[in-house]
Amino acid sequence: MAAKLLKKDLFGEVLQIEDARGRVIVRDTRGGAPWARWLARRLLANEARVLAAAAGIRGIPELLSHDRERLARAFIDGRPMQLAKPRERAYFRSALGLLRRLHAAGIAHNDLAKEPNLLVSPHGHAAFIDFQLASYRPRRDRLFRLLAHEDLRHLLKHKRSYRPDLLTARERRILASPSLLSRLWMRTVKPVYLFITRRLLGWADREGAGDRGGQP
Repeated sequence: MAAKLLKKDLFGEVLQIEDARGRVIVRDTRGGAPWARWLARRLLANEARVLAAAAGIRGIPELLSHDRERLARAFIDGRPMQLAKPRERAYFRSALGLLRRLHAAGIAHNDLAKEPNLLVSPHGHAAFIDFQLASYRPRRDRLFRLLAHEDLRHLLKHKRSYRPDLLTARERRILASPSLLSRLWMRTVKPVYLFITRRLLGWADREGAGDRGGQP
């Protein structure tokens, strides 16, 4: 069983393997930093819970198996947004439809600001990956609605980057009205987050995107 290393960081490794299930993406926390292993396992457990809740949604990876240290999900064929540079109206319509289905299932992605988490399929359809930070709130309470609003704003920011001419008047109003949660994040948490991830850890939003084939 050949394995291709796609990513290695504090939280372990992401591998692409071929087995009886076909092409599979495996997240393995065992190779991560010992001091970060508890967080890696928490993130893995969260991703497993969210993917299980998203079962059957086309454009979301299928959860194949998981335990305390490893998670396997189905491979989704596609290129990350920053490489594919989508400009077709149909792609953004597809992405908005996928986001609505995700939200209807009580799931907020919470990391759609990163272009590598949005794929463009060979047929021009949208897919979302990397659900470590996602939230599953089946009651869709007030916090969920705030998170869902931010998901939408991040998706519309991408649309503005690639096809600003396609933005509707309503979409422009949404972009102009960040939630209180977003404003608090920008003023308090984000500067600390950027200092830790970029200065101390050397990460970037597009880290590894060029050679991962769309898989985080």
